[in-house]
Amino acid sequence: MPGSGAPVRVDHDLSDPGAPLTGSPPAAPGGDAQPFANCTAARAAGAAPVRRGEPGYGPHLDGDGDGVACE
Repeated sequence: MPGSGAPVRVDHDLSDPGAPLTGSPPAAPGGDAQPFANCTAARAAGAAPVRRGEPGYGPHLDGDGDGVACE
């Protein structure tokens, strides 16, 4: 009963993640294999920060080498 001070059971069933996410991350110009030319291009595409392994990542974008470019 709400407001009674009794504990409330919350089901955290993680086997059903709910509705799937729609859409996909922005692709790099020229397809998934091409890194962004620079961070300005990554930001303009709404992709920054770009992580290693994601479309558009390139080591030339990751100034500190931590795997996260255009941060």
